[in-house]
Amino acid sequence: MFGASVDSPELNKQFSKKNNYNFVLLSDPTKAYAKALGALRPGGGSAQRWTYYIDTHGVVRFIDKGVKVASHGADVVKKMKELGVPKK
Repeated sequence: MFGASVDSPELNKQFSKKNNYNFVLLSDPTKAYAKALGALRPGGGSAQRWTYYIDTHGVVRFIDKGVKVASHGADVVKKMKELGVPKK
């Protein structure tokens, strides 16, 4: 699991530390990755808050384009169960 943001590596490091993330937060300051995924917002200032569920073979199994920050953790767990991802 990883996150990606169009912010700089420095800002992502601060944000990750502040929120105690236990996953890597990648940086896409050129916004090329967000643009390639179709996730760059109109105007190009920021990226959509989408979650991609990619299996071990690299196949995108689901894209959640309706992310709700307040319930996202629980929503991810629920979707992973639906997709049959085994617990660790």
